Amino acid sequence: MHIRWMILCCLLGLSSLTAAAQMAGTANGPAIGTIATPSLAYDSQLSLIEGEMMSAVRAMPADKFDFAPSQAIFVPGQKTEFATVRTFAQQATHVAEANYFFYGIVSGLKPDVDRQEILKLTKKDDVVAALAASFAFAHKAIATLTPANAFEVIKSPEPGFQTRATLASFGVAHGFDHYGQIVEYLRMNGIVPPASAK
Repeated sequence: MHIRWMILCCLLGLSSLTAAAQMAGTANGPAIGTIATPSLAYDSQLSLIEGEMMSAVRAMPADKFDFAPSQAIFVPGQKTEFATVRTFAQQATHVAEANYFFYGIVSGLKPDVDRQEILKLTKKDDVVAALAASFAFAHKAIATLTPANAFEVIKSPEPGFQTRATLASFGVAHGFDHYGQIVEYLRMNGIVPPASAK
């Protein structure tokens, strides 16, 4: 591939291999050394968790959306508290609700859904649709990040989230936190997470 670019550059009269490298970089994203916009940088991270989360949630059979870990999975005598553990559906709806919460603050956009109603969903099709819609909202919100506003201090829900960028980062990290739990739920049900099956 690089040889083709070098030949093309020579034919076009481009004088350096740097130009070829920069052109080659644009085929898979921004060229090395360029400055990415905040929206592009954060959106790529959001896309990573979206792909893994959506495939994992779709992989769970509909009749297992009420699954939650319980004492039964441990050997006798090994005691663990599971009274407040979320079901599989609740893990996914929690992420959906949180996406609207975090990215609404990042962008100032108002969600067109009732966040509390999302938390009540239990059926697979409804949960999958709500999660997908929340990621669409998050992408729209991240598109509002600019070099001028990304590190603007905002009123945040927690002391550690002072800027739009730090809250956008936390939104991605939060998704990966719950994705890890969802992966365990899948494996407890004998399902290999799609990202692990590649």
